[in-house]
Amino acid sequence: MTVTGWLALAIFVGAYVLIATERIHRVAAALGGAVLMLLIGATDAEHAFYSEESGIDWNVIFLLLGMMLIVAVLERTGVFEYVAIWAAKRARGRPFRVMVILVLVTAAASAILDNVTTVLLIAPVTFLVCERLDVPVAPFLIAEVLSSNIGGTATLVGDPPNIIIASRAGLTYNDFLIHLAPWVLVLMVVFIGLCRWLFRAAFISHPDRAAAVMDLRERDAIRDGRLLVVSLGVLTAVTVAFALHSVLHLEPSVVALVGGLFLLVASRLNTEEVVKDVEWPTLAFFAGLFIMVGALVNTGVIEQVATAAADATEGRLLLASMGLLWVSAVMSAIVDNIPYVAAMSPIVAQLVDGAGNTEQSNVLWWSLALGADLGGNATAVGASANVVMLGIAERSGRRISFWEFTKYGLVVAVVTVGASMPYLWLRYFVFAG
Repeated sequence: MTVTGWLALAIFVGAYVLIATERIHRVAAALGGAVLMLLIGATDAEHAFYSEESGIDWNVIFLLLGMMLIVAVLERTGVFEYVAIWAAKRARGRPFRVMVILVLVTAAASAILDNVTTVLLIAPVTFLVCERLDVPVAPFLIAEVLSSNIGGTATLVGDPPNIIIASRAGLTYNDFLIHLAPWVLVLMVVFIGLCRWLFRAAFISHPDRAAAVMDLRERDAIRDGRLLVVSLGVLTAVTVAFALHSVLHLEPSVVALVGGLFLLVASRLNTEEVVKDVEWPTLAFFAGLFIMVGALVNTGVIEQVATAAADATEGRLLLASMGLLWVSAVMSAIVDNIPYVAAMSPIVAQLVDGAGNTEQSNVLWWSLALGADLGGNATAVGASANVVMLGIAERSGRRISFWEFTKYGLVVAVVTVGASMPYLWLRYFVFAG
């Protein structure tokens, strides 16, 4: 590794420590680290701002921006209050039942849309229902974002790393449904059991609050019927376009941004007021994080780590798949899983080709997907949805610290990744062919 590579690694570790310990705000840490990467020559303006492999992923940034605009308009219709009252009434005001409903809705929506979009949509509902029931909101938000990462694993569009894997491996939407969706259903059952244990302190019922919720009428929450119809129409169109992006040849970021801007115009709302609701600090954090990780890619740090792990298991497919599963989980917990998968996928492609590019050798792609998607739950910066959720919570006055998230996410990541080992072994080695 070059001197610049070592310096880049030191800067990244230092920024990560600052983010984890919260000695300074995470946005300042990420942007400060990005500036230092530029100053030492680990990256430059060309790579940081224009490179698809080692720069800011503008597709992610503009996807988030477009969906944030849609959510900002939707908030003004009262639909989130409607859904909050509906969920609380179906659960009869019991906190654990409310959590189960919300995490199941989140997981299902994450498979259809993507986990970041789902978190943006479900968070306002969560604040409202928790306020109604007088229960702490943080456990519900954390449970939802964890379930979004699990649910998003099931489909090609559910989690951004899956899109990268599908593009590199030539896998289809149906391939993900066949190989990952059934296992995700099992993981969701496991996750709900974990929720009952991990968040047990939050399940305190208030009979008077529950009774008051049961007396509410969902329809009374809708404040603007016309705007609701227009907003849901745009959201539906965006969702369909996401699913058909390979046919339409439109990137999800373009679809989201067009949908957000169109809705902003059609809503007739004050543009300045709506734009204020965009999570600008979250977008800035992502930009800084992408530049830092891009510098690690640019200097060869990530590739050296990934190659060393791959070389250690070369020629032994079972060992390679299990090693890749855990290396991906650990690396995705440290860096955002999007740039990690972008750096690792060429190496996996070489391993698959070397193994004959058969149905069985494709287990390496599924190991990469499961490790990256599920491992992203381990820390607050492991997945894009985690960062977005923390930003929403902070903006709403309920700040969730790095360690408050990680003490729950790490348990869920270890359990779900560990449970995936026998699944991969049984399906692709014991019962293969």
